[in-house]
Amino acid sequence: MTTTARPFGALLTAMVTPMHGDGEIDFAATQALAKFLVSQGNDGLVLSGTTGEAPTTHAPEKVELIEAVREAVGPGIKLVAGAGSNDTAHAVRMAEQAAEAGADGILGLVPYYSKPQQAGIVAHLQAIAGASDLPVMLYDIPGRTGIALSDASYDELADVSNIIANKDATGQVAAAKDRIERTGLAWYSGDDPLTLEFLRAGAVGVVSVISHVASPWIAAMIAAHDAGDTAAADEWHEKLLPVVDAIMGRGPGGVMSKAALQAAGVIPSRATRLPYVPATDEEYVAIATFLRDAGLPVQE
Repeated sequence: MTTTARPFGALLTAMVTPMHGDGEIDFAATQALAKFLVSQGNDGLVLSGTTGEAPTTHAPEKVELIEAVREAVGPGIKLVAGAGSNDTAHAVRMAEQAAEAGADGILGLVPYYSKPQQAGIVAHLQAIAGASDLPVMLYDIPGRTGIALSDASYDELADVSNIIANKDATGQVAAAKDRIERTGLAWYSGDDPLTLEFLRAGAVGVVSVISHVASPWIAAMIAAHDAGDTAAADEWHEKLLPVVDAIMGRGPGGVMSKAALQAAGVIPSRATRLPYVPATDEEYVAIATFLRDAGLPVQE
């Protein structure tokens, strides 16, 4: 449920971008997927993130994605649009266009590859926040960007009025506990196997990849945590770990999520754009077998 404490809800999926075999975006499948995820318990959806193949989709497509998903899910579901680039001007344009297209929030990614100074990272994220009045969720994922936000940078960014949340994919749960208390930002796990640990450190929810196929289980884990039922939360966590391995341990999360969704009959194709290549037939069979054995949805 979306509250002040959970400004984007508790469970959001970093949604894949369904494509036809020729690489063009399948907007009908995108809308069907969005509706499916909402029916599975998602409060919100993150569009045009890494899992959504944002580096290889273009500005008009990103706008059309927001518009198509909004049409599919209505006004009650939070749509957070990625603004990820190592070119600040480009990231700002993405944020501006997302706001115009009807997004509810912006995912402001730490700039990748360039490894700027912390002052440059802060200025980059401040510029994204200044591009619109929309609330901003920071995204700290040093394994992909090559550089992490420092404590001082978090403190400075938390003073920006519309920077209200953070997606934490640093793997540093102990550091997150201190940062949550110090900054007052709404913290979201960005690392599926650590979601329960992040919740126990003070996080309010998760931006998940495995939720493409396991949203009800994640929602149940969050509900158990909220209710103070430690044993049940632990049980759901343990049940989810093989799903993490199946989706995240066999290839890129976006690639394997598409294979799983095709196996479940949710999207018709597992096509991707280069440099991603689709899951092989062998990988597809393996993920379908896993889903069936785990009791998760699979198309017979």
